[in-house]
Amino acid sequence: MTAIEQQDARPGAGWDVLASDGSVVRIRPVRDEDEPALAAMNRRVSDESIYLRFFGISRTMADEYTHHLATDHDGHVALVAEYGDNVVGIASYETLRTGEAEMAFLLQDSVHGRGIGTLLLEQLAATARENGIARLRADTLGENAKMLRVLTNSGFEQVRKLDSGVVELVLDTAYHPATLEKMADRERAAENRSLQRLFAPRTVAVIGAGRQPGGIGHELLRNIVKGGFTGSAYAVNPHADEIADVPAYPSISAVPGPVDLAVIAVPAEQVLNVLTECGKCGVGGTVVLTAGFSELGATGRELQRELLAIARRHSIRLIGPNCLGLVNTAPDVLLNATFAEVAPTPGTLAIAAQSGAVGIAVLEHAGRTGLGISEFVSLGNKVDVSGNDVLLHWWGDPRTAVIGLYLESFGNPRKFGGLARMIGRTKPILVVKGGRSIGGRRAGVSHTAAAATPETAVDALFAQSGVLRMDTVEELVETARVLAVPPLPRGRRVAVVGNAGGAGILAADAAARLGLELPELSQAVQDQLAEVGAVGTGNPVDLGAAASPVSLRRALQVLLASGEVDSVVVNYAATRAGNVDEIYRAIAAAADAAELPIVVNCVGSRHAAPEITLPAGRRLPVFPFPENAVRALAHAVRYAEWRARPQGTVPELARVDAAGTRRVAERFFRRSPAGGWLDPQEASRLLRRAGIPVLAVRAAASRAEAVKAAEAAGYPVALKTAAPGVLHKTDIGGVRVGLANAVELGQAYEQIAAAAGDPRVLVQAMAPAGTELAIGVVRDPLFGPLLMAGSGGVLTDVLADRQWRGLPLTDLDAREMLHSLRCAPLLAGYRGAQAADQEAVLDVMHRIAWLAGVIPELAELDINPLAATPAGAFAVDIRVRLTPATPEPDWYARHLRSDQPG
Repeated sequence: MTAIEQQDARPGAGWDVLASDGSVVRIRPVRDEDEPALAAMNRRVSDESIYLRFFGISRTMADEYTHHLATDHDGHVALVAEYGDNVVGIASYETLRTGEAEMAFLLQDSVHGRGIGTLLLEQLAATARENGIARLRADTLGENAKMLRVLTNSGFEQVRKLDSGVVELVLDTAYHPATLEKMADRERAAENRSLQRLFAPRTVAVIGAGRQPGGIGHELLRNIVKGGFTGSAYAVNPHADEIADVPAYPSISAVPGPVDLAVIAVPAEQVLNVLTECGKCGVGGTVVLTAGFSELGATGRELQRELLAIARRHSIRLIGPNCLGLVNTAPDVLLNATFAEVAPTPGTLAIAAQSGAVGIAVLEHAGRTGLGISEFVSLGNKVDVSGNDVLLHWWGDPRTAVIGLYLESFGNPRKFGGLARMIGRTKPILVVKGGRSIGGRRAGVSHTAAAATPETAVDALFAQSGVLRMDTVEELVETARVLAVPPLPRGRRVAVVGNAGGAGILAADAAARLGLELPELSQAVQDQLAEVGAVGTGNPVDLGAAASPVSLRRALQVLLASGEVDSVVVNYAATRAGNVDEIYRAIAAAADAAELPIVVNCVGSRHAAPEITLPAGRRLPVFPFPENAVRALAHAVRYAEWRARPQGTVPELARVDAAGTRRVAERFFRRSPAGGWLDPQEASRLLRRAGIPVLAVRAAASRAEAVKAAEAAGYPVALKTAAPGVLHKTDIGGVRVGLANAVELGQAYEQIAAAAGDPRVLVQAMAPAGTELAIGVVRDPLFGPLLMAGSGGVLTDVLADRQWRGLPLTDLDAREMLHSLRCAPLLAGYRGAQAADQEAVLDVMHRIAWLAGVIPELAELDINPLAATPAGAFAVDIRVRLTPATPEPDWYARHLRSDQPG
């Protein structure tokens, strides 16, 4: 349905969700004071519904059922659905035995067919799963077709049995791929219906349109008129009868007929009253241009919360406040509801921008380069409609081929990542993320937490979800120009051809720098190129400064037919001896039937068109510099590779002990309720419960104890300080390795104890020789657990060689992380060295990810080093911090954005 941003933090407040018709429903836990409303609902329910629910016509049973749910809070969970001012449905489960419960539903007949039963089921299953319920049972009469459809079409895995006219359904509460796919389909359909009133209105009213030019309301109304809006437009101004050739009315209630979209441009102190009036008049969507809300601090945030509450009460979808407006260039809509000077042309790029200024920059640059827009929206403060909402909306939009976003914040990044993974399989998503700052760096004590920043979390999210991160708006538009023209590159092999040798070299250098390949062309291809006049037949191909349109067309045809490249970069330097229009026609003739992507760089002509139109209607992008063309092409290659690869699976792990890990955590919290760092022995036990090989460690607090521990471990040994708070032990001389006997150990003990100012040490057998890695996890409040893999030991901070991914971690995610490290050649066996057991390293990574999922209290975990050896991977030095778990939202559930800031 829509953006799951942050949940409402008020106890029992519940969640706003979208019904299948796009209207807003609130689902929340039942409360004692709900009994009168539930009794009223029972009176509105038909006899047939009573019979199908209770297997008999007894309203007394219905009242007893709802009385029990509202007043008795033991052994069951109950949720109600509120629609408008009424309770219209209730769902519950009663615990039967460990891991199993029986569920039941009752819906008011007037809301049947709106998907409310499915929404209650989804949330009930999520609540059950959080409470350790793996299976939900339901007994339903075989003739109850409506409820059977809800249950069987839900997407949850199920078992069905039929006995004496009663169907027993058993639903698995886990999220399986098919479950998530069904939920996403329902969400997308509801979102489209909900946002239709915003992006494709039949009537628009501009409230606060001034009589004189210059005000934002007046200018927006003029843009609507000048843009040729196909519906009816009205102004709302009590002091005018007509504004910008549009009829004006004193209030929204005076506007004739229903209004789909109201654009509000009144002062901030008037917005709440205006929105309330819009709700009473049945307005379906609003765009609030007015500033003066959460961007102004606490008072503004409270005003914004009231704004959202009014919108939800009346099922109004709201864009803004503090925004620029929206655009839809569809021929049957032609809506330019912005106050920008730019008039976007139709195209295939959909754009959402959190900043109005950035939105104007995107529209302007896209128009200048010939890239048209399908839809544009300025999100502003994102009180309701957010990036996740428009992603869902554009997913199924046939006019949108590429999605671009400018975001400054994430309300729900994990929801965004899940949506992007699904949408990205058919449409590329390009994001400029504002706010790249090291100010958010953590003050963690482990290497993993110290290295984690907001940017590492964003990069990990994008890497897993196939999102292309752009550094600038210009780069976003340039890349969109390439991705908007099919086909996608089938590989990394690039040919460069043109009449400018220098530009060809720059293009080749950029390609190599960006990971593309410039293969040496075969002799047969080079001979063909020589026949058409090429003076340099390698790659880049140089046709000479005097190259004619004919020679360029023929050379391009040779390359496209060679089968030796996956894409082509054409460089052309305009001279007085040539004609740019003829060159464009030559490129178009060669490229029209091509099955490879082509990008063009034209320099030296101020009047050259920014694109080449092919006979079949496709348009090739033309760039002013070769580096720009190659960079955009490299992004397209990267997207094509991500899209073509399998999605991967989360491995099933043997030798894991979930109950044992929980016991370790529970014992720790009994001793330290506020949380903290586990001692080395506890940390080792935790990892062993997860099946991770750990080198045994023994604690000592004196020289004699250290010698005794070393004799038990067996020489040679390593000795380390156990002083709390020491992150880099080697920096203070807190580590000695390869100690061969008691004399060496004793001397090392005295030195380490003196350096650390603490007598406590750890004694450990020497790790097998291998490559030192650092593997860890840190829990981010927004992004969830983030897994890190990198170079370990003394190289951890020197090289900063790290890769990050979020959860769930698939087999492909883990392998990609490991192979992307700069130290990867060492693991593979560098210069004759024996290769490490990389499968063992990957196994450790998956087990750490499993631990983060099993123990919500796991705040930081750091293995540094993890010794990657031919015989396996062994955790040597471990740090683990647990903190009391905080409730985490169900990131898959279909919750609308709450009134929380962000």
